[in-house]
Amino acid sequence: MRSFILSSTLTGLAAAAAAPYAQCGGSGWAGETACASGYACTVSSEWYSQCLPGTAASTTTSTKTTTLATSTTRTTSAISTPTGTAGKLKWLGVNLSVAEFGQGTYPGVWGTNFYFPNEASISTLLGQGYNVFRVAFSMERLVATQLTNTLATDYLNNLTTTVNYITGKGAYAILDPHNFGRYYDKVITDTAGFSSFWTKVATAFKANDKVIFDTNNEYHDMDQTLVLNLNQAAINAIRAAGATSQYIFAEGNSWSGAYVWNTTNDNLSQLTDSANKLVYEMHQYLDSDNSGTSDICVSATIGAERVSGATAWLRKNGKIGILGEFAGGANTQCKTAVTGLLNHLQENSDVWQGALWWAAGPWWADYIYSFEPPSGTGYINYNSLLKPYTP
Repeated sequence: MRSFILSSTLTGLAAAAAAPYAQCGGSGWAGETACASGYACTVSSEWYSQCLPGTAASTTTSTKTTTLATSTTRTTSAISTPTGTAGKLKWLGVNLSVAEFGQGTYPGVWGTNFYFPNEASISTLLGQGYNVFRVAFSMERLVATQLTNTLATDYLNNLTTTVNYITGKGAYAILDPHNFGRYYDKVITDTAGFSSFWTKVATAFKANDKVIFDTNNEYHDMDQTLVLNLNQAAINAIRAAGATSQYIFAEGNSWSGAYVWNTTNDNLSQLTDSANKLVYEMHQYLDSDNSGTSDICVSATIGAERVSGATAWLRKNGKIGILGEFAGGANTQCKTAVTGLLNHLQENSDVWQGALWWAAGPWWADYIYSFEPPSGTGYINYNSLLKPYTP
């Protein structure tokens, strides 16, 4: 999810106002409540409000943000995709988002600034056939102050409880440090520190072969070689810690966007994994700027169109991918676009392993994509559409 950790990349903003797309309210929030000029503090739920453009074109506001690219309208890279191999996806699941809430308030208070996913909701989703869950968490809460410090016991215990509940039911749990390539709002440049972080995390979970390690959520506006080096450092540290049976998901620059993957993240084909269980995680939304801030999809065919370049890249380089985030609005055009997207993934299952909806979580309330059972907008409108694609 593109959100929260953006203020360090923006300049010229008034010190007394929250940056565009930053958190600006919610129960227990103690930070800035006024937004930079041109942005309004928009309530998503009792727990979370965000600075969103006051002139957004969406008919419904959401808590996903736009990118920092120079243009606001983008098109998918026009690459012809060879015919793939059709088959069932290995994974279809849901992101679980709440433990990373309260960005900027560290360590924060459990139940006030952040929470952990609801086991009853996870059980419901498991019962619907979903077999993978991406558990977002905060690096600053798990390892405070500096990346070489020890793991925070209480936060780790809560995270482990959620992970063990998922994997104990036979599903996969993706550990998602939801930090955008940042730590305390600063771009991570210390590859040794990043290695130390992943050594500790991998050591804590190496005995659970249903755990998947996601190197970091949505690197953006970073040096491309740095993104390569951080991913490789994470892979090396995880394997060296003895976690050799688990999959690792590597994310890319430009918010890990599938629509620009082949032009932005081509150097990530150089990544190596001694266990040969590396999967490339991409994200894709269907609104006008690929951000997921609108419930309006560009067209009924935009889903397949936006990932076609990534499909070609995966096949050309002999790589495997997963769509770690996707979603669409509660309307016919978006449903058709999402269906086309999932059909494309299935038709190219030789290179695509699965997809995860963004997002479920107990604090999302009436968020336009909420997949929290039983009443989330996304869950009500898309559960029956997604179920036929479950493994």
